[in-house]
Amino acid sequence: MTKRQQAAARTREKLVETAKELICRKGLSETSVDEITEKCGVAKGTFYTYFKRKEDIVFELSGRMFGEILEKAKNRAGSFLEKLEYYLCSFSGYIEKSSLKLCQEWVKNVALPAPETDCGREKLQNDLAALRELFRFGVAHGALKAGTPVGELADMLNDLLYGEMLCWCIADGAYSFEERTKEFCARFLRGILSDHLN
Repeated sequence: MTKRQQAAARTREKLVETAKELICRKGLSETSVDEITEKCGVAKGTFYTYFKRKEDIVFELSGRMFGEILEKAKNRAGSFLEKLEYYLCSFSGYIEKSSLKLCQEWVKNVALPAPETDCGREKLQNDLAALRELFRFGVAHGALKAGTPVGELADMLNDLLYGEMLCWCIADGAYSFEERTKEFCARFLRGILSDHLN
């Protein structure tokens, strides 16, 4: 990588980290591209060199983090149930730590998307793909039986996470999203998967 490419990568990363800090503190709708670039000390046009809109930064941040969560789950010691529980609880924990305000705005933007935005659908597809990958990993490593309905189980658990996330937003964060997910896992996860575990 040339020095120019390294400088560009550092600038892009600085924009992402600054946007994350501002969005988590103020919310997406209250954060402007001007604020992001001013805090970074770069021209507004620099932002648009890397991103079409500020929502693209949120999508990139979530993609990075949830990709890391998936890899950690797969590499984690323990049973498939422990790996899956780690994934589900880390998913909800990351959202909770990122801020209620950001989550509420994301839910709103997904439910009532602007015509030029499809990040919500992309996020949904990425989350479904990640859970399916984790289930396929379980089958491939003999933790789950061949013929396990990977797609159906992944879709159901993703629906559950999204439902929990919506309820947490509606409740204005009155309880812990992560703890609610832990409770679900402790009470119901083994029963859901019992027919498919080796």
